[in-house]
Amino acid sequence: MIWWPIETPTLQHGLTTLRPLQSTDIPLIYEALQDPLIPKFTTITSGYTMDHAQDFVHERQPLAFLGKKEITFAITNDGEFAGVISLHSVNLNDHTSEIGYWMAAHMRGKGICTTAAKLITEYGFATIGFERIEGIVDVENEPSRALLLSAGYQLEAIMRKKVTRNDGRQVDMALFAKIN
Repeated sequence: MIWWPIETPTLQHGLTTLRPLQSTDIPLIYEALQDPLIPKFTTITSGYTMDHAQDFVHERQPLAFLGKKEITFAITNDGEFAGVISLHSVNLNDHTSEIGYWMAAHMRGKGICTTAAKLITEYGFATIGFERIEGIVDVENEPSRALLLSAGYQLEAIMRKKVTRNDGRQVDMALFAKIN
């Protein structure tokens, strides 16, 4: 059975904390999303503006949470903002969700996002009641593929021409999943 929280909790392991997004994250989100690598491998548009960040924190994410479609956390490491992670594409009837994340460039390669993925996955299974959480990543995004494997996900398939990027390219995506 699915249980949906009334608010986004704070989760922690070691120095890594997942916490609700805050207004003070807006300039940090904006700054991090100027990195051209993030739009290359995610659905986040290039040319991300401060207005986009404000809308994400104050409108889009809260509405998705209230609609039981997404739960999003800020990732911090030793109190410093590191990125964003979510369980989205929620299907309450099927007890499934998809994990999504991005990290600020200076916080990559430190194991922070792997810890965050483990935390949010365990929360999704133990607290919310998901039975399956998927991770869908660009086949060329080797660090993200390695992260999911380190977090206990298994590669299930390569989905050919699954996503159309902003530049019109069709790209293959790797489907990973972890089941409860």
